[in-house]
Amino acid sequence: MNPPSEDFKDMLAAESGISLTFGTDLFIGREPALPDNCVTIFDTMGSKPDLTLDQLSLYNPSIQIRVRNLSYVTGWALIQSLADALHARAQETWNSTLYSVIYTASGPAMLHWDDNNRVVFIINFNIQRR
Repeated sequence: MNPPSEDFKDMLAAESGISLTFGTDLFIGREPALPDNCVTIFDTMGSKPDLTLDQLSLYNPSIQIRVRNLSYVTGWALIQSLADALHARAQETWNSTLYSVIYTASGPAMLHWDDNNRVVFIINFNIQRR
């Protein structure tokens, strides 16, 4: 099973209205110094797995998505579009992993302005997958 960030990278790259390209303005696990405007997906600690009646494990990881942008308004619009694209997705298979549900845990919210005068927004998602 892939890290959730790998699958979310593919989900976001497939969203035609968002126009993100992996390795150009979409990254996983490590936010690069450039470009100024980018999206980075991080795997974060979720909750313990659940066992179903048929003894299959339902894993409950979480992810954080960071949007960095030179423009406050543009960055906010992008993180809101990511929330709209991902919140309440259910029963989708990505890279052989079934995502039972994806939902917003917190955010979007502004985290800070970095040393290069770029605004950073974050949003967190809880996931159930098997």
